Amino acid sequence: MFYNAREQKLKLDDMHLDYITFGSGRKTLIMIQGLNTRSIKGAHISLAYMYRKFAQDYTVYLFDRRPVVYEGITVKDFAADIAAAMDALGLSKADVFGVSQGGMIAQHLALDRPDLVNKLVLAVTASRNNEIMESVIDRWIELTEAGDMKALVIDMAEKMYSDSYVRRYKPFMGLLAILQRPKDVSRFIILAKSCLTCDSYDKLERIKCPVLVLGGKDDKVVGSEASVEIASKLGCDIYLYEHLGHAAYEEARDFNSRVYSFLMS
Repeated sequence: MFYNAREQKLKLDDMHLDYITFGSGRKTLIMIQGLNTRSIKGAHISLAYMYRKFAQDYTVYLFDRRPVVYEGITVKDFAADIAAAMDALGLSKADVFGVSQGGMIAQHLALDRPDLVNKLVLAVTASRNNEIMESVIDRWIELTEAGDMKALVIDMAEKMYSDSYVRRYKPFMGLLAILQRPKDVSRFIILAKSCLTCDSYDKLERIKCPVLVLGGKDDKVVGSEASVEIASKLGCDIYLYEHLGHAAYEEARDFNSRVYSFLMS
């Protein structure tokens, strides 16, 4: 099996939670993805390949968002779901790697359940709302509510990726719009709104585990200052990629190596 990648389902008290595992290492890595137009179903091979750097030393777990979401759900609620899943699987003192909205969730996980987190990587994320983030999320919600899925997917790509990346793949934007359009529009809107519920900034000093912050200087989704203020509040290491934005975790060739080096140090 490809890096031992598997799709699994976990029964919790009031729901079933989909998750992916891969790798065969003795250490545990919890990966928390950002806002996505689709679920993780069918993505176990591609994710295992993308993050194969961790497969030898870690058994990696990536949990999907809960299957039924509701108006007013928060990133803190999603952190509680991950904590419940880790408890059910007997996982503790794991290394945690959160990207974008996943980084918001990871902050709340570290704050509410420090017993579950050994080291923390916060990538292209924020700890509170800012004007850039509110404008971008509101625009995505507006396009989704208007039913303009093509404009939504194109805008997400243009906001997330570097200008050079967008120019390179512009001929494929139409296909991308088809492949990445939200399968469940109402669900996507609720998940997008939940991005604006992160309010961990004033509590960050309570996080005592080692933390690494990674960001992009040209981040058009949360802004590079969001990464800077997290690192400043925590007094932790930070690295900002020149000429890259919110998708630095995909575009930067050394991104996974930086995360790996920090986790293994």
